[in-house]
Amino acid sequence: MSRALPPLLLTAVLLIVWEVACRALAVPSYFLPPPSAVAFALVERAPVLAASAAQTFRMAFQALLLAGSLGGGLAVLVSLSRRAERAVAPLAVTLQVTPVVAIAPLVLIWVGLDNADLAVVILAAAVAFFPLFSGVLTGLKSADPDLERLFDLYGATPLQRLWRLRIPSALPFMLEGLRVAVGLAVIGAVVAEFVSGSGATQGLAWRLLEAGNRLRTAELLAALVWLAVMGLGLNGAVAGLEAWVRHRSGLAAR
Repeated sequence: MSRALPPLLLTAVLLIVWEVACRALAVPSYFLPPPSAVAFALVERAPVLAASAAQTFRMAFQALLLAGSLGGGLAVLVSLSRRAERAVAPLAVTLQVTPVVAIAPLVLIWVGLDNADLAVVILAAAVAFFPLFSGVLTGLKSADPDLERLFDLYGATPLQRLWRLRIPSALPFMLEGLRVAVGLAVIGAVVAEFVSGSGATQGLAWRLLEAGNRLRTAELLAALVWLAVMGLGLNGAVAGLEAWVRHRSGLAAR
């Protein structure tokens, strides 16, 4: 409670100031609705927003799994060879710095407009790929040099070295990369749905576009609240996973 109370109090104060300012200054609701109107939209449009949030979450989660499989697997492979790392690293950086909106039309052409949800998953995975690849690769190379020499002394095979030394050493880096990738997967899913523009996915991004085009600002802010809650929930889940892994590692060490 001591950690949760300050942000809760600050949020309450900001909401009260927002409500009072909107009513005192007679701000048009299409420009900035008061928090009470946003709360009403959250309740009134709850079934639609919940279904769209579930769709966005599904696509973001699938993108995270895809990025983790490709990024983590590729990092493990290139960590076994300096030449492979030097060959792959520039390509991974190029993918990271290329805006998702630039490659969205190409991906849509490849998968077809009838598979807009697949295009969103691929684009969101492209956004989340680099933090996972970089985190796993950095972690695999961070093993204690003394332990590396000990494994050399005992004639450990590359697989034994990877499984018993490098992967445990890489866990903190993997979790940090996962923490970053979770947020990027949600952002990538929303941006990719914006660029697809078909409305076939019916995620939260489509609700944002729909509400914005109809000047239903309260509903637009309600969709943003769902996005924020989703992001906080995923971040909290990763933090819980990190705490569990650290606890298990501590038990194993003892």
